Parts: sequence; C-alpha cells; structure tokens
Amino acid sequence: MNTRYFKIFSVLVTIALIFVARLAYLQLFTDRYALNAANTSIKIEYVIPQRGVIFDRNGKIMVGNQPAYEISFTQALMKPDFDTIGFCNLMKIPKTDFINKIKTIKKEKYYSKLNPMTFMKDLSREDIARVQEIIFKYPAFSIVQRPQRQYEVSTSGNLLGYTSEVNEREIKKDSIYYLPGDFIGKSGVEKSYEKELRGVKGMKYIQKDIKLRNIGSYKNGTLDKDVITGKDITLTIDYDLQRMAEEMLVNKHGAIVAIDPNNGEVLVAATGPDIDPNLFTGPNKSKNLYALSKDTIYENKPTFDRSLQAAYPPGSTFKLLTALSALQMGVMDEKTIFPCGGGFYYRGLRIKGHGGADPLIPAIQVSSNCYFSYAYLAILNKYPGNPSKGVDEWKKIMSSFGVGEFLNNDFAVGAKGRIPSGEFYEKRMATILKASGSTKDPKNWDPLATGAVFNGMGQGDVLVTPLQLANYVAAIANKGWYYTPHIVKSIDGKPNPDPKFKKKHQTLVDKKHFEPVLKGMEAVVLRGTAHGLKSNDFTQLAKTGTAQVPQGKDNSIFVLIAPADKPKIVVAAVMEHAGFGATWAGPAATVIAEKYITGDLKRENLYKKMTSASFMPEYKRQWVVDLKRKGLYKDPALDSVKQKKIQDSLNFIKEQKVKLQKQIDLETKNKNTKPAKP
Repeated sequence: MNTRYFKIFSVLVTIALIFVARLAYLQLFTDRYALNAANTSIKIEYVIPQRGVIFDRNGKIMVGNQPAYEISFTQALMKPDFDTIGFCNLMKIPKTDFINKIKTIKKEKYYSKLNPMTFMKDLSREDIARVQEIIFKYPAFSIVQRPQRQYEVSTSGNLLGYTSEVNEREIKKDSIYYLPGDFIGKSGVEKSYEKELRGVKGMKYIQKDIKLRNIGSYKNGTLDKDVITGKDITLTIDYDLQRMAEEMLVNKHGAIVAIDPNNGEVLVAATGPDIDPNLFTGPNKSKNLYALSKDTIYENKPTFDRSLQAAYPPGSTFKLLTALSALQMGVMDEKTIFPCGGGFYYRGLRIKGHGGADPLIPAIQVSSNCYFSYAYLAILNKYPGNPSKGVDEWKKIMSSFGVGEFLNNDFAVGAKGRIPSGEFYEKRMATILKASGSTKDPKNWDPLATGAVFNGMGQGDVLVTPLQLANYVAAIANKGWYYTPHIVKSIDGKPNPDPKFKKKHQTLVDKKHFEPVLKGMEAVVLRGTAHGLKSNDFTQLAKTGTAQVPQGKDNSIFVLIAPADKPKIVVAAVMEHAGFGATWAGPAATVIAEKYITGDLKRENLYKKMTSASFMPEYKRQWVVDLKRKGLYKDPALDSVKQKKIQDSLNFIKEQKVKLQKQIDLETKNKNTKPAKP
C-alpha cells in the first residue's frame, strides 16, 4: 500500500473509531438513548409548582394560591366497552356535551393519544369528593390538581393581573417550559414577573406497561427532578393607599400615582374604573374576562390601565417643565417679566390668564397662561429662523425627565406619551402650506399655525401618562435626578436585583434652576390656586392643572410633593372631565399624601367628597353625543315604545292563534260526533 492510500485509510479508521466511541458513551454511560428507546414504556409526569405569593410593601398578602381541579382525558386508555352513560351521570353532563368535548380535544393542535388532555376545568372540592372514589372505573379519565390564584384583595385587578392557559404563540415562545394546559401570567405583575412567579416544574419518569398502567418509578427515581415553588414577590405598593385611591376613583375615569422620590418605588398605581381581581378565577373566569374586554359603554374600558397607558394633556402642571427648560436654555431667568396685562396676545391670538406682569414665582403661584406661553415662545425663537432647533433642544430636556419616552420599568404595559420634535412641526407645516398652495419653506414653520405655541401651558401636542407626570415631579423634588419608577421591591426577601432601578438619572437642567420652581410650588399651596388644600399637619409643594379637552368638560389634574423640606412622597392625580384641578384631583392627591405621611386620615371630609362624587353623567352625555355624531344613537324612550308595540303585536298574534286552534278543535269534535248516514 503506497503512502497516499495509507494516509486516507488511517483517517477513515480514526473517524470510525471516534463514532464508535461516541456511540458507546451515549449508550453505556448516559440515559439519552435509553429513554428514547423506552419511550413507549417510560413517560414523564410533570409536577406543577405553586406560584409565588404576592405581598404589598407592608407584608399584606395580595395574591396567594388555592387548589383547582381538572379532569384529564387520555385516548390511549379508553376501553372499547367504555360506559359513556355512567360516566356522564357521574360528571353530571349530557351525553351530547361529552361527545362534542371529545371531538374538540381530538382537533386540538397538540393532541396525542398518549398524552393527557384537559377534559373539564374548575371543578369544586365538592365535585372532586363526589367522583374521586368512582373515577377509577374510567381509566381514560383522571383527576388533576393545579394551583389556582386566590386574591386576598378586591381591587387593583389591572395592577396585579391574572393567569390563564397558554396559547399557541406563548408555547412557541418558550416551548422548553410550557405545554398545552399550562398557565401563564397574562397581564399586570403576573405577566411582568412570570419567570420568577412560575417556579420550576418537577419531573417524574414513570414506567408503564403496554396498557399504559403505572408499574413504578424509572431507575428508582434517580432521574426525577424536584418541583421548585415560585418565588414570592413583595411589591412597592402600599395597599392601604392603593385601596383608598381606587375607592376615590369609583364612578370616575382617571388615575392616581404616588412615588417615593428617594428610590423610585411606586406606592400607588390606581386606575379608574378598577377591576376586582376575583373575577379572574373560578368557572366564570372566561365569561368575566370577555365581558370586561367588551365594556366600552361611556368609554369605561376597565381593562385599560389609565395610570400607565392613558396619555393626557398635562395642563398647567407642565408649566413647571416649561419654566425649567426656558431657564436651562437661557431664554429667561427667574426675574424675567413678560407683558401679561390682561392675557397672552400673539398675532391675533388671545389667551386669557391670571396674573399680570409678574416674574416666575408669582406666575407659578397663579398659574399664568400668558407667562408660560411667552416663555415657550422664547424657546421657539432662541434660534431665529430655525424654530426646529429650539424645539429639538427643548425635547432633549423633556426626554431627560422621562417625558415622551418609555420609562423602561417593570410594569407589563405603558405608553410613551408625546413630546413633538422639529420634524413633527415641519411635516405639519408642509401639509398646511400644500393645502393653501404656498411655496414657503416649511422649515421656518409658524408656531401659531402649527399650534406649537400652546405646548408651554401643557396643551397643544404634549401628552404624558400619569406615571410620567409623577416621575417628572419626583425629579423636580430631587432638584434634577430620579430613579426609574418600579413596582417590585424584593424577590424572595432579597432586594430587587435589577440594576436599572439603582441608577440615578440626571436631567439636563442645572440644580440651581429648581429653587425658584420649588418656591413657586410652595406659593401655590400657601397663597395660590391650591390654598384651600393646605394642611396643618404637613407641608406641601403643589401645582394645579385644568386641561382643556375637545370632548367636553376639562380634565382635573394635580401634582404635589410632601413634605416640602424632605420629600417622602410625590402624588399625581388625573380626573377625566371633572373640572378644576384644585377641586377634584387636588383632594385625592392630598388625601393620599396625608395618609402616607401622618399614618392617619385627618381630613375625612375630602375623602368623603371624592368617594361620593360621580362623573358618570358627564361621561354618558359625551357618549350619547358621540353616538349621535356617528349615527348610531337610539333613544331609549323611543326604543321602549317600539318594543311595546312589537310585544303588543306578538300578543295579538298569539291570541288569534289560540282562538283559531279552539275553533279547529271544536269543528273536529263536531265532525267526529256527527251520526253516520244510513
């Protein structure tokens, strides 16, 4: 054999030896192929772990667990002489339901004759007690126990979320863990902390005979894996505050958010209307979820978390940021006075406002529309002939406060809000010029024609979520920095390990500029628009907001910082279509701050005012107007008259049928009794 062929032969022999050695290792020293070879006689039984318990910051259990029972079906264990009637009597279901359910199971994508499939869900303990001694007669069916969520509170359904059976998309996303029939967090904390809460399934390798009957553990259980219970989670939420906020939002659309500015912990994230999380459990769960998703009358939308997802014009509360950005951009200082006698006048536009020719602090105190419109106009005109440059510089400052940006927190949902850019207004101006046939350059856009001039007082094109609103006020309380707001304080007793919640975010505004703004907020409480909400027990810094909206009555908005010297809490409240900020959102915010700081509710009159108020008539009015505009409105009074006419007609027809039937019966009787002809 020449050298060349010898080398080729040697390489082939070496490769063959490697394959043989690898095959011997897999067969003799691992169970991989042993399990595959025995796949028809060795099955894996999964042990579903208990989900972690959810606590509030004070140790109150908000979500726990309770046993839930199902009946599973395995086609391979179905006997030819299966007693269908007997089983249906046992389960108290009609035979038709049984047949239809089996057909449905066999059509499921992940159906297998060998694997148990869910036949019935949400059986009570009484049902299980009744069937467990008899179900052995039907080996194709067995009792399966799964942990089910048990809610210890009756509010905060949006915040906590719910669990439900995995769908096909969720299985594909994590097919290593999830199997058909498993449950997964669908919303709220249950969704955002699913991996921590779900735990780790246990695995038992069971030997089965040819009829799939258990004959013992495989290899004495050496391959089994213990189940690991889900991790307990402690929220940053103070449930006493959360419950009070939810109660004040009954019969209202809006939100209340409270943050500890020292660490970014969210103390309250309440939305109105709220959901009782107990609707997420039990046999009527699916019906309840469907009903909640379809509840749009008066724009209720209970599954829409307004504290996180609703983007509102912030109204006069935004004047705080207008002042800070104008100070930082150098277009004004705290002593700057604008010509505000009688209001804001600009090229034929007149905006009424409080105050006269005052500097910054009195302008905040009285919430001068004029002052902050001029301040924003100064921002736009910082670079003559190039308003986009001024707007983009302002937008960067806004972004540093987390406004117009996703806050990258640990909530399951959220909205970005809107802070418009120079490009935004260039496009709008181009559309305006095109419609008018003008050939002007849209880059030198008009603040009045584009509506940008209204941004300074929190109207125009600015939109913020209640969480963003509370967060930027927290940054003001800290004189220029904030922590990312978050909802989970600890996991299994250890501080939340996510490093993004430990990082200080610095705004682009110098610390010195916050002093006059904070003094202005102090003046709002001492002698300004929130004077009526001043407390004798703790100090507050605040700003009222009354945001105009096209649908109807103004939105009521309020933000506060308390105590003034060493802030412990920041509260933002939004009440849709309620009116003045100090009248409705203000009492809700100050009640939350009072309870948190003093530990007691001292001004119960404010709390009762909020819990007894209802804005539903205004929502109904707007809803009716919108339906009429769309041509969909039906007058209930006219509709009831129409229904009565229809019912009267049906009753008349019924009476005529009865009379006709009596006549037929009488004629038939006479015919039968008539003597026969001779």
